[in-house]
Amino acid sequence: MKKVLFASTALIATASVAAAEVKFSGYGRFGLGYLEDRAVTTTTASGATNVFAGDDTILVSRFRLNIDGIAETDGGVRFEARVRLQADENASTGEANSAGLNGARFSVIYGGLRVDAGNVSGAFDNLANYYGNEPGLESFIGQYSGVDYDFLGYSPTGSGANAVFFQYAVGDFAFGASYDQRTTYSAGVATDADRWDISATYTFNNITAALAYGQTDGGAGSDPSLTVLTLGAEFGDLSGTLFVADDATEVATTDGTAYGLSLAYNLGAATTLTFAYGDGSADADTQNYGIGAIYDLGGGASLRGGIGVSDCDVCADSTLRADFGAQFNF
Repeated sequence: MKKVLFASTALIATASVAAAEVKFSGYGRFGLGYLEDRAVTTTTASGATNVFAGDDTILVSRFRLNIDGIAETDGGVRFEARVRLQADENASTGEANSAGLNGARFSVIYGGLRVDAGNVSGAFDNLANYYGNEPGLESFIGQYSGVDYDFLGYSPTGSGANAVFFQYAVGDFAFGASYDQRTTYSAGVATDADRWDISATYTFNNITAALAYGQTDGGAGSDPSLTVLTLGAEFGDLSGTLFVADDATEVATTDGTAYGLSLAYNLGAATTLTFAYGDGSADADTQNYGIGAIYDLGGGASLRGGIGVSDCDVCADSTLRADFGAQFNF
């Protein structure tokens, strides 16, 4: 959704820097969230885990503030740095979480070239139409629900991965790639777990097609991977996306094909209906589906809500979820 940015500083001119500024953007949302048989998990000092029945309906909220520092050289090279301040609720207990800054992302942009470093989004996280239309105030339903592969993603509240993302756009084509030089630690043993991914996107008329592939060094001959194809199109008041993925996790319960779709239909000047469905062929893949609605109040504010069901082949029961509330962008 379009964000309105407010500059907090005047332009600063120096011999080597043409302009510098700090900008703020973000949104706030609050409302009620319902999760059937919500569970609260606690851990004792001895490491034991206890599970308690929680309140099905809780107050949900989020405040997100993006802080961007921007400088541009006389030659037109743009440098950016972003951190995010976020506060929201604990989805398990309904209590408020502490607000905090996430890891920084640094960017260099020139023409169609962009390079990000630090807490970055990888090729999948940046892929056109990967997330599609997500119903609900909390966007809790997605066409990608059958994917279990752990790809490189931007962390809104944590430090994130210290990785690199590259993207180049020319005409109707865009190419992306990322690399995360990662190490995992278990039982005193350090293991290389490098991740990389690549993507290509092509837009023609009202249709956008995107393809991405990524792989992780799993050690001991294990190299889980993910291949994703997305299609998105707009036809007047109706827009939609299709999603299909080869989710090669190399784990029997999650290895397979993931697939889904999403739709959005504009009923008029103020109301939009949304729908999403996601599933996978593996026994532990999450299946979800549901509908939502957005009512535009103007001025960047809207009322939003959704209702949906989550299930899987090995799950004891399906789970009903719903929410409703207000969101305002700034």
